[in-house]
Formats: sequence, C-alpha cells, structure tokens
Amino acid sequence: MQVTVSPAIIKGTVTANPSKSAMQRAVAAALLAKGTSIIRNPGLSNDCLAALEVAENLGAKIKREHDYFEITSNGVQPFYDEINCGESGLGIRMFTPIAALSSLAITIEGHGSLTTRPMNFFEEVLPQLDVKCSTREGKLPLHIQGPLQPKDITIDGSLSSQFLTGLLMAYGAAAENATITVKDLKSKPYIALTLQLMAHFGVKVEEKNFETFHFGKKQAYNPCDYTVEGDWSGAAFLLVAAAVAGKAEVQHLNVASAQSDKAILEALEKAGAHIMSGVFTVNIEKGGLKAFEIDATDCPDLFPPLVALAANCNGITKIKGVSRLAHKESDRGITLQEEFGKMGIQIDLQGDIMLVHGGTGIKGATVHSHNDHRIAMACAVAALTADGPVVIENAEAINKSYPEFYDHLALLGGEVAILA
Repeated sequence: MQVTVSPAIIKGTVTANPSKSAMQRAVAAALLAKGTSIIRNPGLSNDCLAALEVAENLGAKIKREHDYFEITSNGVQPFYDEINCGESGLGIRMFTPIAALSSLAITIEGHGSLTTRPMNFFEEVLPQLDVKCSTREGKLPLHIQGPLQPKDITIDGSLSSQFLTGLLMAYGAAAENATITVKDLKSKPYIALTLQLMAHFGVKVEEKNFETFHFGKKQAYNPCDYTVEGDWSGAAFLLVAAAVAGKAEVQHLNVASAQSDKAILEALEKAGAHIMSGVFTVNIEKGGLKAFEIDATDCPDLFPPLVALAANCNGITKIKGVSRLAHKESDRGITLQEEFGKMGIQIDLQGDIMLVHGGTGIKGATVHSHNDHRIAMACAVAALTADGPVVIENAEAINKSYPEFYDHLALLGGEVAILA
C-alpha cells in the first residue's frame, strides 16, 4: 500500500487507540486465570490479534462481542503443539515462558522481522527452569518442552524487558518462595506495567528497585473485568503532529499510566510545545520549537516520533539510547537516518547517541517504511510540515500496532491519500 501525506494544519480532537502493550498482557493474564475474564476497549492491531490467537491455541476460549472480548480459560492447556506469535516481539518473549508451564512439546513460530531477531536467551535461561529448549542457531523456530519449574534465578535485563515480563507472568501462576534477580534492566516502566496488570488479576510480586522480584506463597490469577487504556506509543505521533503543525486534543490517555512512552510529554515540554493535560486527556499546541536533549533508553519506541519532532526544532537535538534500536522491526537508528535523510534531515549516529539536525526544512520525498510501523508513522508526521507531499511505500506496516492511524491523522486535518 502506498500513502501520500501532504503538508497540512492539524486541528481537532481524537481518541487514542488502545494500548497493545496492555492488551497483550491482559490476554496472557486471562489465559492464566481460571474462569471468564472480560477485556474492554480491546486493541485490534496485528500484534493484539496474534496474542488472542496464541491464547486460544494454549487453551482459552475466546468470544468477541461488539466492544469487548470474553476469554474463558482453565489455565495453560494447549490445544495444539505449535503457536505463532506473528511479528510481535512482546508476544514471543511473553508467551514462551507461559507456554512452557505445559508439559507438551511446543514449537513456537513467527514471521517477518521476528524470524531475524535473536532468541538465544531462551536457550540460556529456560533450561535452568527444567525446560528443554532449542532454536535454529539462535533464531526461530523455537522448540520447548516443560513444565517450567520456578526457581531462584538471575537473568540479564539489558537486551529486553519483554522476556522478564513472560517469566514474571509464568511465575505468578506457579512459583512458591522463588526470586527472579535481574541485572541491568532496561525499560523499567514496562515491567511496572506488567506488575500493575498482574495485581489487577490478583497476583502480587514483592519488587525491590527493579532488581529482585520475589514470589512468596503460591498464588493464582483471578478472572476479572479489565479495560485497556489508551496507547501512549501510538498517541505520541498524534501529539507530535499537533506540536509541529497546529493543535489537537488526544483523549483516553491516562497521565498516571505506567506506560514508558508517556515520556513524550517530557520531550514536548523541553521542545517548547504548549501542553495542557487533564486526567485522561492531553491538549497540545504548536510553540516556538527548539532543540532538546532526552534519554530514551527506557522508552526506545519513542525514537521515531522524537525524530519527527526534532526535525521541526531549531538546532541539534540529542537523543540517548540508540543501542536499544537494533532489534526492532528494522534497525531503527539506521532506518531513521536513511528515510529522514531522503527528506533532507541530517541524522548522526554516535555510539549510543543520535543527533538530529532540525530547523533546516523538511523536503517532500518518497520514503519506505522498511515494514516498520513506527517508521511509517514518523514519516507521515514529518510530511505535515514538508515543502511538498511525502509518499510512504509499504505504508500498511501501521497495522502491526495502530491500524487506525491514517484515519486519525485525517480526522485531525491531515491530507492523506491512500493507494491500495
């Protein structure tokens, strides 16, 4: 699919799409609970739909209603010996330890960029928990056979917090007097979100400084009613669009959320945008934008909208955390440098630092998403202040996380032309 976004003034109100991070965790918790859970305001992105399919294959019965999902489960009792996590990095890292609670030998697959991502950490950690595990030279497919036996264990948290999320959720269903110790944990807010959701489903973890996670007496997930909050990751693009090209109100955003990408507000404030936030809504209006500095190590998904913002700021913006970008849907540091370079924006990569030379004027161009949803959205936002239309190839990549994005951009006044 090809999408052309032309320069435009942003103005209006839009409701944030549901958080895929919260949605996928809720689906996993509902699978682990015995009984019927209701998930309201559900996400329908590709990653969310993949999570629902995985839960179904692992034993849950799922009924879709108009505005909620009903998930009935008796714990992990797989119907099949193979599951497919689509292209979801969170999905495969979270559901693998959960699937390992079963004694059935299971093959775990994925597609797209997931087939190139490293999976060797499963081979390093799961055997310590009595799970047989093998990969194809550190890549998919992944073969496991449990059942997982929770024990005191130490893991490296520097690559991703997602595997820790899976271990925490699996331990929540089976652990008794066991501790997970984590070294060099990145993306701590995502673990805060995991713990918050587990508590909602009745499982509590004793956490100290995001370094130790202790499970005392054995617990069980309780089926419950859960409403998925708005997604700060997707909303970040709309907030930046307003900050660079007009003004907008984005509703259904919890300013007290544990989502790490809420840090977009910090960046917008530093850049000079005018911000007014309520409890569940954020108003943004363009101001005199200036270069800023921010550490995005704990919120690497913010790099694309931060670059779109920085391109419109006078001066050189400094963003830390580039090392977290290599194993995303694309190598995002290099991809951002390449695609924004086509639009006349210079980006320098210096170790863990990205320097964005802004205020030089964005040029109309033809760019490519690299099948990365956040690259497609960042280019669309940059187009709003370009000197001509920006054509985005492979624009359907947004379906991974935010299928409504182009519709929402148009609702705010964006000029979006879609060629299927």
